[in-house]
Amino acid sequence: MSELQVEIVAADHFVWSGAAKLVKGRTTSGEIGILPGHVPMLAVLAAGDLEIDPISGSRFSVQVDGGFFSVDTDRVVIVADNAVMAGSAPAGNR
Repeated sequence: MSELQVEIVAADHFVWSGAAKLVKGRTTSGEIGILPGHVPMLAVLAAGDLEIDPISGSRFSVQVDGGFFSVDTDRVVIVADNAVMAGSAPAGNR
């Protein structure tokens, strides 16, 4: 089964990294959902919630205040101006 390797960082701190089945977020062009095999892209992240569906554990959200969203070869890197976990993140690194 394919999976995404996800890393979320804020300007001044590490937020979360781990394997996921799906990453959803809002860009300045609209909402986007990333699944394994997605074409490479770079987008400006709009303020709002990121939704992460990890391989292990329950779906969770991260509130961001804008930043950048990068996808390349099943690797998703989100660099946010500010990011706050909504609740506790399941399996992965925090």
